[in-house]
Amino acid sequence: MGIDIRLPELKTEQSRPKAGRVGKKAAAFKMQPVRRLVQFGFLFVILWIGVEFAIWVYQLQQGQTPTVTRPPGVEGFLPISALISLRYWILTGVLNHIHPASVVLLVIILATGVFLKKGFCGWVCPFGLLSDYLAKLHIRIFDRRFKLPKLLDYPLRSLKYLLLFFFVYAVFVQMNLFDLHAFIYSPYNRVADIKMLKFFTEMSSTTFWVLMTLVGLSLLIPHFWCRYLCPYGALLGALSWISPLKIHRNPDTCTDCKLCTRACPAHIPVHKEKVVLSDECNSCFQCIDACPVKDTLYLSVTRRKFKVPGLAYAGILVGLFVVGIGLARLTGYWHNRIPVEEYKYHVQHLRDPQYYHNRGAVPRYDAQRFHVPPVGKEMEPPSGK
Repeated sequence: MGIDIRLPELKTEQSRPKAGRVGKKAAAFKMQPVRRLVQFGFLFVILWIGVEFAIWVYQLQQGQTPTVTRPPGVEGFLPISALISLRYWILTGVLNHIHPASVVLLVIILATGVFLKKGFCGWVCPFGLLSDYLAKLHIRIFDRRFKLPKLLDYPLRSLKYLLLFFFVYAVFVQMNLFDLHAFIYSPYNRVADIKMLKFFTEMSSTTFWVLMTLVGLSLLIPHFWCRYLCPYGALLGALSWISPLKIHRNPDTCTDCKLCTRACPAHIPVHKEKVVLSDECNSCFQCIDACPVKDTLYLSVTRRKFKVPGLAYAGILVGLFVVGIGLARLTGYWHNRIPVEEYKYHVQHLRDPQYYHNRGAVPRYDAQRFHVPPVGKEMEPPSGK
């Protein structure tokens, strides 16, 4: 019968539990309720703008003088017009008054990409909110989260960058100064907001089924539109590379539980990264909320320095929109200078050839009728204002 002699276990540096495994659980406060509040706040504003704009257009179509003011925020849905006007502004120093709010909102959104990564996608965009809930529905139906294999995922992710390249190349390479000027002051661009509304209110069967297909794909493969097709997301993803803020992971306190990676909607292997550099990161704070150890995951400029709490991040994001729109109002670059009487004329002639475009080409139009200023000059404000 042998004698079992066990020596006390010597705790070496490798055998010690990592700091933070015991008695240092993550704070109970989570950012997801705050993010939802911000998302639904922006959604409410967007829906309010849409209803107000629909009433305004309807009254114009009836030949009435609208009883509501045209909401400039509707121009946030005119990214191509905004991109063209932005380049024209860069070349001439003139920020035109056809759709000035579109440029203001584009600049604000670009600022969020530079300073706050893809915060617009994760906190503001209504399509991002819809994708979040489609992803929740996906998990309820399939009891798991599907993702495409890398052999398909990587090529498909390049599609949104190809779409972005197409638009940037068309505007910044193919269009010269005179092309930009002709488009900005064309009848088509003047009513681009109304045409955008009619895209939804007078939707063709083809458009309807394309949208339903995208919704279906986003249900089968969570965030399909955002991950593979959205050129706005590609632009912000590219800008996020130069953003000073990144998600950092402290490997000394990490327990390797992988909860952060499981929580990430973009399939980023957060538990392997010291700094999350991925262009797919939306700064949604879901990985931080999922982490069971306090201060193991955090948003900061450098590791352990200049940390940005979630509430501060939300405040900065909302503040960029408030300050940017406020400055636009103060400087007179929020409301356009197209008078109501001119809009009345436009809505009665929307089916005329000059209100269409052919693969980006602007039809010829009477510049004198629409009081088009010379290249590099701004339109005069309407008489009586």
